[in-house]
Amino acid sequence: SLAVTHVISSEPIADGAYSLFRCKLETGRTHQIRIHLSEAGHMLCGDKIYNVSPSGERVQDPSGAPRHALHSDRLGFTHPCTGDVLQFEMPLPPDLARWLAQLRKS
Repeated sequence: SLAVTHVISSEPIADGAYSLFRCKLETGRTHQIRIHLSEAGHMLCGDKIYNVSPSGERVQDPSGAPRHALHSDRLGFTHPCTGDVLQFEMPLPPDLARWLAQLRKS
């Protein structure tokens, strides 16, 4: 079946050299966000596998990301037994927050 990723918003960073994306998934396939963004020409900072251009050439990552710059800040689902809608939020981890703050200064 088809993997579906919706880009909800984007914020240009460092004079447009990078972008911060908010995505919403309809499906949950392995590496889905990394693959979809890479195929659209927006490689994930810190990714060493899907760092290829749409033409298939390897692209260097000069961002200095400490790891994959990917974070799920929200998770929501309906509990299968109670039917309650559960929502969880988590702030950006400190290492990615420091890295993002540094990029925004560039």
